[in-house]
Order: sequence, then structure tokens, then C-alpha cells
Amino acid sequence: MSKTKIKYVCSNCGYESPKWLGKCPSCGEWNTFTEEIVESRKSNIHKVKKELKAEPLGVTEFSEDVRIKTGIGEYDRVLGGGTVPGSVVLIGGDPGIGKSTLVLQAYSGIKEKVLYVTGEESVRQLSARAKRLKIKAENLLVLAETNLDNILKVVEKEEPQIVIVDSIQTVYRNDFDNAPGTVTQIRESTAVLMNYAKASGTAIVIVGHVTKEGIIAGPKILEHIVDTVLQFEGERSHSYRILRAQKNRYGNTNEIGIFEMRDDGLAEVKNPGEIFLANRGSSISGSIVTTSLEGTRPVVLEVQALVTPSHFGNPQRVATGFDYRRLSILLAVLERRASVRAASHNVFLNMAGGLKVDEPAVDLAVCSAIASSLANTPAKENLVVIGEVGLGGEVRGVSHIDKRIREAEKLGFETAVLPFANQKSIKKTDLEIHFVRSLSEALKVIF
Repeated sequence: MSKTKIKYVCSNCGYESPKWLGKCPSCGEWNTFTEEIVESRKSNIHKVKKELKAEPLGVTEFSEDVRIKTGIGEYDRVLGGGTVPGSVVLIGGDPGIGKSTLVLQAYSGIKEKVLYVTGEESVRQLSARAKRLKIKAENLLVLAETNLDNILKVVEKEEPQIVIVDSIQTVYRNDFDNAPGTVTQIRESTAVLMNYAKASGTAIVIVGHVTKEGIIAGPKILEHIVDTVLQFEGERSHSYRILRAQKNRYGNTNEIGIFEMRDDGLAEVKNPGEIFLANRGSSISGSIVTTSLEGTRPVVLEVQALVTPSHFGNPQRVATGFDYRRLSILLAVLERRASVRAASHNVFLNMAGGLKVDEPAVDLAVCSAIASSLANTPAKENLVVIGEVGLGGEVRGVSHIDKRIREAEKLGFETAVLPFANQKSIKKTDLEIHFVRSLSEALKVIF
């Protein structure tokens, strides 16, 4: 009788060790090693037979026409224009955030045949969900199965153009004694689905859960295997959801899609600027409007700052939706270059609406909001502020300035403070524009 072999796998990055370790030497995370059974049996998974042939690079061209468009513009934009045949898309998000609703709505109205494999719900439960969402899909087939062997048999029989697997944590292979949801099962199942997609040209959409730390279970393993990784995020207490592309071999990784969760499902938000500014109060200190470029789309948003005296030792620095280290740098620049002294004050910064902004074009707005709150002086009304701030206190130019000010003009803003370096890039506009070279000059104009 052969002895069962055991190995330990890091659930965060997939690092393997013959013994249990408290800290992963690869990713540095603690207590992430799980016990896995080593199997030497060969796989009997059905494989699509395809003749191997090498071709010159220039012979095979990729055409945008091959993309499968779902008709939901926000979803298609994040994918780069639609679903590419033969690609594998991974959608992750918190339980109950709306992942299943998103894929069901997206692929129920297309003309191509779709197979929806559900491992968490029965066919009756999925039908009830479709009825609530008012979905009538003639080309959508449903299969309640978790065994990957059986799933692939049905896929080969029905030959759908798109296969949805909801979720990958419930799928397992008979070749491994590991429980469904373990690193081995997730990795091997996804690898088989990937091989099938590339050989057959079938697009596969995989739904995955996230851990309590907010990352997709078995994340680094799956990120390397799949073509596209989408993160569906948002607070369940709020109705708005944001779809982000963390990896995309067929499109821009900076694109976002914005949805509103309603009783009858997800609705597209085509003008997010109006939403992010909907509850903005007028003539309030610490509030500055700027524009952030999310992929190819400009988004007008409000930067909020609250600066209060610190009476308990070290002052606090709290940033929501903005990089904490970048905030520390901007505070130092404010004090050194613009004589705005907030070293003994608590600074709280927030990007209103739940957006996470990491581009430097919002630097000037952040500095202006902090200065406004510290002096308790509101900025001019209908003002938008755009610019990157350097360590010398200079205001640097930003990309796509025309797109940004057009979006602000569309929402009724009348005045803009922009970097002097972008002066030649501005086309005809009705905005009153003030070009500034330094942070101190910008603060004089804004207040």
C-alpha cells in the first residue's frame, strides 16, 4: 500500500513546501499554508484535438470585429470592447456583491449560445433569479454541476460560444482527493478550462470569491493563468458598484465600469460625474472638484479634506481612496513650498463616491482641499482644479487635458485652474482658465 504524500501550499501565491511554514518565503504572508495531498495519477480530462502548426507572426491578425458584445456598455468597455473568443475572464468580488447578476445580465441577451454552469445554485434557483431580473434568454443553457469531467462532456456536446462557471471554488477534478476550493483544485481546474478555451475558441467566464483581505481566493495562481481579471467592488450598504480591470491582455487595465444595483438588477451609470457630485454642498471649506482619467474616460469627482488641531501627541493622517504615502509627500510640499503648516493637525482626506484614485493629476486638488480646510476658507464656486505637484512646489502638466476640461464644462463648471505646461494643448472652451506655474500661485487663484 502506497503512502500518501503531503505538501503545503501558500493560499496567497501558490508557493509549495514539504513542511508547514508560519511565514511564506515567497510573498511574506503569515499563516497562509494549507495541507494538500500529492497525487501522481494521470488526468483523463477530455482534450480537444487540434493539429499543431507554427505560423509567421504577421499571418494571423486580431480583428476587433471578433469580439462578442453584450450590449452593456460599461461591461464591454472594461473588457476592452467585448469578450474575445478563446479568452478566459475571471470576475472576483465579495459574496453578495452582484457577480452572478452581472454575468447573467451581460450574457443573456446575446445571439451566441451560452452555457451557464452553476455550482452554488440549483437550476430552479437560477430560473427564479432570471425571472426577477426579467431575463428571457433562449440561447442560454443552465447546468448545475461541479464535476469538471461532466462539465466538459456537456460543453463538448452543446458546443457553446461562451461558458460561465459560477463559481470556480465549487468545481473539482476526480484526479485529486483534495476538497473543492483548495489551491490545487482551483489551479488545476482553471488550467484545464484555459487549455480547452485556447484549443476550441470558446470564451470562458469564471466567477471567483475573494478572501477577507479583499483578494481573489487563490489569486496569484489564477492571475497568471487567465487572460483578464475583473474586480467587482462596492459597499453592500450603497447601491453603486465599480467594475475594474486588474489584468487584461485584450484591453486597457485602467478602465472602470460603474453600475447601480436596483431591485430588478444592475443598471449602467453612463454619467458618473453627476453621481459623484450629487450630494456636494456649496461653499464648504475643504471641498475641491477635479477630474481623474479612468482609462479613456474622464471622471469628475470631489476631493474632501478635513484638517483639525491635534491634542493627543502624534497627529493622524487618514486617506480614503488616495495613497497614504502620496498624502505625506504633499503635506511636506505644502509646508515647505507654500507655507501651509499642518504638521500639528490631523488630516483626513476622502475621494467622494468611493473611487480609488492613484494618478498624479489630482495632486493640486488634494493640496487645495487641505489648505482650504486648514484656513476654513471655501474655494470659488463652479471651480475645477487639475495638476500634478512636484517636490519643488511646481505644478506639472497632465495628459489628456482637453478631455478633462470638456467633461467639467459639460457638468456646468465655469472656471478651471490648470498647469501652465498645458496651455498649448487647450482647444476652444468656454471655461475661464487660470494657468499656474507653482503651488503657491495656484492657492492664490483658488481662494
